[in-house]
Amino acid sequence: MLVGVQERTIEFGRCRPRRSCPVRSSIVFQPERPSSRMPLPQNLFFKVSKAVHGTSLPPIPQAYKWAASYVPTKSRPILDMSQGVPGLPPPKSVLDALGNYASDPKSCGYCPMTGEPKLRDSLAREIKHVYGCDADVLGDDIALTAGCNMAFVTAVMSLADSGDEVILPVPWYFNHQMTLQMLGVTTVPLPTYSKEGFQPSPELCEKLITPKTKAIVLVSPNNPTGAVYRPALIASFASLSKKHGVALIIDETYRDFITNDVPHHLFVPGHLQKTDCKEFHLPEDWSWRDTFIHLFSFSKSYCVPGHRLGAIIAPSGVMDQVKTVLDCLQICPPRPIQLALQSSLPDLRPFIQENARALAHRHELFRSLLPKTWRIGSQGAYYAFVRHPFTGISATEVCRRMATETGIVTLPAAFFSPETKHASTQALDAYEHGDQWVRFSVANVDDERIKAVCKRLHEIESEFGWEVDAA
Repeated sequence: MLVGVQERTIEFGRCRPRRSCPVRSSIVFQPERPSSRMPLPQNLFFKVSKAVHGTSLPPIPQAYKWAASYVPTKSRPILDMSQGVPGLPPPKSVLDALGNYASDPKSCGYCPMTGEPKLRDSLAREIKHVYGCDADVLGDDIALTAGCNMAFVTAVMSLADSGDEVILPVPWYFNHQMTLQMLGVTTVPLPTYSKEGFQPSPELCEKLITPKTKAIVLVSPNNPTGAVYRPALIASFASLSKKHGVALIIDETYRDFITNDVPHHLFVPGHLQKTDCKEFHLPEDWSWRDTFIHLFSFSKSYCVPGHRLGAIIAPSGVMDQVKTVLDCLQICPPRPIQLALQSSLPDLRPFIQENARALAHRHELFRSLLPKTWRIGSQGAYYAFVRHPFTGISATEVCRRMATETGIVTLPAAFFSPETKHASTQALDAYEHGDQWVRFSVANVDDERIKAVCKRLHEIESEFGWEVDAA
C-alpha cells in the first residue's frame, strides 16, 4: 500500500557558529507536520516505538502515489526519473551464476557474519584498482552487508549512542537522516549552496562540531545533487575529522561513475602520497585507519539492487563493533549474490565502465535539451539537481503537478531536507532558491525518454499557467 508524505518546509540554512555548550541552533532537524508521520496504529492492545512513529515516512511512495493518478497513453507514457535504480540488468554471466548458486543446496547455509572471504579479498583488490595500487586495504578490513543502507545503520550503531550528534550535508540522502532519527542520534545539518555546486564546506562544518559529535557523513557522488566531491575537498574533511577526533563516513555507492579522476586518496598511506600534488596531499603520518569508514553498494555498479549487497571498510576497532551489530541484524549477508560475484569482479570492469560512459552521455543530452529556464545546480553519477523556473511555487507542488498531469515523475528538494519549526519566509529568502530544486535521475531512462521529458518541460511552462522567472 502506498503511503503519502505531505510537503515539507525546506531550509538550506545559514550555518552559525556553535556555542561551546551543546545547545541546538534553529537549523536543527525538528519535525513539524504530524501528517508527514506514520499514522497512529488503530485497534492495538500494545504500544509501538515512538522513535519509528516520529520518523518521516519514506518519500519515494509519495512520488509513485502522484504518478498513479496520471493516465498514460501510448504516445504519452509515464516518464520515471524519480528513483535511483539501474536501467539495465547485470550481464548474463552474473545472472547465470546467480541461478546456479541459488539452486545449489550448499549455498543455503550461513557464511561468516562479515561475508564470504573470497569476495572480501576480491573487493580489496578492486579498491586498489579504483583508488590506486598503493591503497592499503585487506579483506579483513571489509564486512559485507545486506545493502548499503544496512552498512550505514551498522556504522552508526557502532559509533553513536542516543543523544550523540552526526553532521549531514543538506540536502541529504533521506534514509541517512531517517536512520539517525530512529536511533535517537541528533542530525546536525551542514548547509550547501548552489553557487558552490552543492559542495560542503569544511570551514562551516568545523563550526558545527561539539563534544557530542561522533561522525561527519558525506555522500560522493552525491545523492540527491549528483555533486562529485573533489579529492582535495575529501582530504580536507579527513584532516578536519582527525583534528577533532570524529569519524568520517563516506557513502561511495556511486563511486564507479566518476570517469575523470580517482574518488579520493584516503586509502593511500601518507608517506606514499604524491608529494608533488599539493591539492590532495595528506600528512606524512596519514592512515585511513585513524579516521575513515567507507561504505559501498554493489547495487548500482553491478546492477543487482534486489539482491541487497553492500560493504563497510573500517578500522579494526570499529570492525569489532560492526561484527556485533551485524550478528544481530543480519547474521550473514545474502549468499548467492556473493558467490556469483566473488570470482568475477575484474571481468565486470568493462561492464561498469560502459555503464558509466552511458550515464555521462545521458547527462550531456539532458543538459543540452533542458529548457534554458530550468537551471542545473549540479549533476553526476545518477542525478541532476535542477532549479525549476516557476516564481513563488514550491518544488513539491511542481513535482506533484508534473507527475499527475504530465507523467514526469521526479522528487522535490523538500524530500531531502530538514523540516523545522522555525522556518520563515525571511529564512528561506536568505538561501538561494531553497524550495525550487528538483532531483532528476538519468539512470533508468534511455535517450528517447530524456528527449520526451525535456519536450514536456518546455510544454508545461505555458500549460501550468504559472509565472516563469526567465532571469
